[in-house]
Amino acid sequence: MKIIKYISFFIYSLILLSANAQQDTVRYVGSTLSNVDYHHGELTPVVGVHNIQVFRANREHPEWTGGMNWTYNHQPMLVFWNNQFYLHFLSDPVGEHIPPGATYIISSKDGYSWTDPKTLFPEYNVPDGYSKKDIPERAKNLKAVMHQRVGFYVSKKGKLLAQGFYGVALNAKDDPNDGNGIGRVVREINKNGSFGPIYFLRYNHGFNEKNTDFPFYKASKDKNFITACEEILSNPLQTQQWVEEADRDDPLITIKKQFKAFNYYHLLNGNVVGLWKYALTSISKDQGHSWEYNPTRAPGFVNANAKIWGQRTLSGKYITVCNPSEYRWPLALSTSKDGLVYDDLLLVNGEITSMRYGGNYKSYGPQYVRGIQEGNGIPPDQKSWVVYSVNKEDIWAASIPKIISDSVTENVNDVFSEMKDNVELSQWNIYSPLWAKAQIEKVNGKKVLALHDYDPFDFAKVDRVVPESNHVKLDFTITPQQSDFGLLEIEIQNAQNLPAVRISFDSTGEIITKAGYRNKGLGKYEKGKPYRFEIDLNTKTRFYTVSINGAKPSNNLLFAPIAKVHHVTFRTGAARHFPDADTPTDQSYDLPNAGEKTKEAIYYIDYFKSEKL
Repeated sequence: MKIIKYISFFIYSLILLSANAQQDTVRYVGSTLSNVDYHHGELTPVVGVHNIQVFRANREHPEWTGGMNWTYNHQPMLVFWNNQFYLHFLSDPVGEHIPPGATYIISSKDGYSWTDPKTLFPEYNVPDGYSKKDIPERAKNLKAVMHQRVGFYVSKKGKLLAQGFYGVALNAKDDPNDGNGIGRVVREINKNGSFGPIYFLRYNHGFNEKNTDFPFYKASKDKNFITACEEILSNPLQTQQWVEEADRDDPLITIKKQFKAFNYYHLLNGNVVGLWKYALTSISKDQGHSWEYNPTRAPGFVNANAKIWGQRTLSGKYITVCNPSEYRWPLALSTSKDGLVYDDLLLVNGEITSMRYGGNYKSYGPQYVRGIQEGNGIPPDQKSWVVYSVNKEDIWAASIPKIISDSVTENVNDVFSEMKDNVELSQWNIYSPLWAKAQIEKVNGKKVLALHDYDPFDFAKVDRVVPESNHVKLDFTITPQQSDFGLLEIEIQNAQNLPAVRISFDSTGEIITKAGYRNKGLGKYEKGKPYRFEIDLNTKTRFYTVSINGAKPSNNLLFAPIAKVHHVTFRTGAARHFPDADTPTDQSYDLPNAGEKTKEAIYYIDYFKSEKL
């Protein structure tokens, strides 16, 4: 009888513990889910997100990338310090975990214009004869590869320390984050942008001051640097991010089980929310010294073997950013008022450019997102900045507005030449590769939204959200700078990014609109001449009219039905549908002319207006 009572009490305690965990854990309660058949997942975009490419890989022309020609680039880290952004990313020549490896760093004053990469942590020699249990290969003239889940730390006295980890991969399938690496390194970034010496911060088993190429941090003559290092070592929220690379019995690691890519944020009550890959989560009430329960799936969240990032924004709300699918697209965010209950799912980036260079474990899509860790600076624009890689090849940054919304209520009247500087695109969504920039420029003394494109594999794209309606009037002017090459597509889309209208400036000097299977001519165009479009669209009747430069309106039928208009897209290339859910995982080939430019096409948008009818 006592045994039965004991078992009953034990089961009741487990149920109570589980119930408490469910109440005090991150969870998604919204109804929106991502559709993997579309790169954008059919998710409504967050108004005003700017996606900016900050590094574009190029094997053939290193002179265009600061002398760097490696094409596996991944796992970016971000900090805002000394009035500028610093971003570092790890890199290998061709594929993941195939040496040599190094870490590169770039910087920016505004998040839009970035420096060429510099070597932050260089190639490192693995001692000859080094081996791992159950792996037949031994190191011989082998270089280390880098693998780090945390990149920066700003000390209490304001020093900026960059961190990296030298791991060892003895073959293409070996893991550098298996606890059998060389060790974690650190160096200071000075206020003038120069770097201090490299030191080891933490050794893995088998390595020490005598058999490594850099000194131990305690050898530094800078006491404040040593203090900063020891701040990291004494903070379990910092060291928990080392778990994959660290010795499996490292006493500095609180949770030793191999949950990956830890990051965290604080709730208003001081509790810490921890997040890991697969949307695992737990709560700490003592700053990471212990956790309330083993990391478990956040109820309702969808996330696979890619990072999830969480933070408190300056609006007081919280966001998580991740790939909400079993694939690494799209990149999306959810918002929460209390940091625990998330109730929406909105689009950050739904574009996937071509993977120009194949390689080991290179995955398609915008992935491995990471923001600015608590204590690592606040950008003056008060936006949430995150960084990510695309196809494990190119590095991107995204600025997310302080106030997150998926709609606007006022009619649009964006006359760029009449708007204040630096706010013209605050309500526009931007997708701006380095070779296909979307930006405000002055042309003949007037400000315009300029779309450039000399990228044969990507395009510039901007979206303007309008008051959602089934009957709208649009008014805008396009000035093409060429008529015998290039492509500009203008689409009118619903909130799920599905187009109903597509008007194009094609490469032969024709303006056309999509009419079902075929295209319908709307007239010819000349370079340097402005073309004013006045469009009246009614989704209930499925008809729209187009007038160009005041000519008689032409009547047209939507090529696909939508219930309401949500935004208008301008794009210097055709819509993409590759890869898809059935595309083979690994791409082993390079695309032809992967490093070359094409002839530059330019389009100017003078103004954009919308009216809800």
